[in-house]
Amino acid sequence: MSAADEILDIVDEHDRVIGQSPRGEAYAQGLRHRCVFIEARDAQGRLFVHRRTPTKLVFPSRYDMFVGGVVGAGESYDDAALREAEEELGVSGLPSPSYLFKFLYDDGAGQTWWSAVYEVRCELPVSPQVEEVAWHSFLSDADVERRLTEWAWVPDGLAAYERLRAHRAATG
Repeated sequence: MSAADEILDIVDEHDRVIGQSPRGEAYAQGLRHRCVFIEARDAQGRLFVHRRTPTKLVFPSRYDMFVGGVVGAGESYDDAALREAEEELGVSGLPSPSYLFKFLYDDGAGQTWWSAVYEVRCELPVSPQVEEVAWHSFLSDADVERRLTEWAWVPDGLAAYERLRAHRAATG
């Protein structure tokens, strides 16, 4: 089954399931679904950053400071967060990511999804999927901040990153 054929829950503005659709159709028709964003840091506290492959359905060849993806039909956010983190990092035995908050991403042009944000410490050697990740590195926060204006980032990841900074500032 291709990524475009994966079945997703379609949700309303309150994150209640109202139907199901193949992923490709959900994207093409702008149907609201669910995603997870996981901030992965190594033992030194550096952030995993990667560039998506050019074959990705959404935001190909863009940089991202989160691993993650869509939540499958009937799947919980927590289960999707662990599955996506392990898949994208290319590890197994990762601790369960810690849930931080959820927000509705809407670019105003037909791309909208409920976004659950998590964090996880990855002290395992990573081996990202070559189908998903074209380049990767663990970067310091200062390096990430410096590259925010230099690199083309995924817009939903930037939105999650800005909200995560605000969340951390508010919660100390």
